Amino acid sequence: MQNPSHKFQLLIISIATPLLVGVYREGELIEEISSDQKTSEILLPLITEIMERYSIESIIYTRGPGSYMAIKLTYIMLKTIEILRDIPCYGCSAFLLNGGRPIKAIGKLYFIKEKETIITKKYEQPPETEFGLPQRIHDLELDEESTPEYLLPAV
Repeated sequence: MQNPSHKFQLLIISIATPLLVGVYREGELIEEISSDQKTSEILLPLITEIMERYSIESIIYTRGPGSYMAIKLTYIMLKTIEILRDIPCYGCSAFLLNGGRPIKAIGKLYFIKEKETIITKKYEQPPETEFGLPQRIHDLELDEESTPEYLLPAV
C-alpha cells in the first residue's frame, strides 16, 4: 500500500465504454485504468485491487446522465463501500468529463445540456462523445447529491 500520509481519491466514469478509473494523489492524476469489459464484471475487482494498493479517502463517480444499468451498479457498489469502509462517495455530472458533448441515451437519442436543463435530442449520425479523466480534480464541481441522476427519455 502507498504511504498512508498521502490522500488518494478515485474518479470513476462507468457510463460509457471504455470504463475509466483515475487514481488521484492530493487531486493530481497518478494512474489511469481503462477497460472495455462490462461495468458489472470489472468495476468491483478494479476497485478492490486499487484499494489494496492505495489508501482511498473518497470516491467520485459520474452519476448521470448515461447508461442506467452502469449508473445503478456503480452507485450500489460505492454506497456499500461508503457504509462498510467509511469512504465518502460523491457524484458529478457526466458532462463535466466529456467537454459538454452529447451523451448516448437510447437508440438515436442523446442527452444534451442546454444551460442548466438536460434534454434528449435525436441524432441521425452518432455525435463524437469521448470521456476523459482530468489531470486535476481540485476544481471538479461535485453535485450536492451522490444518488444517481436518472433522466429517462420518452420512448
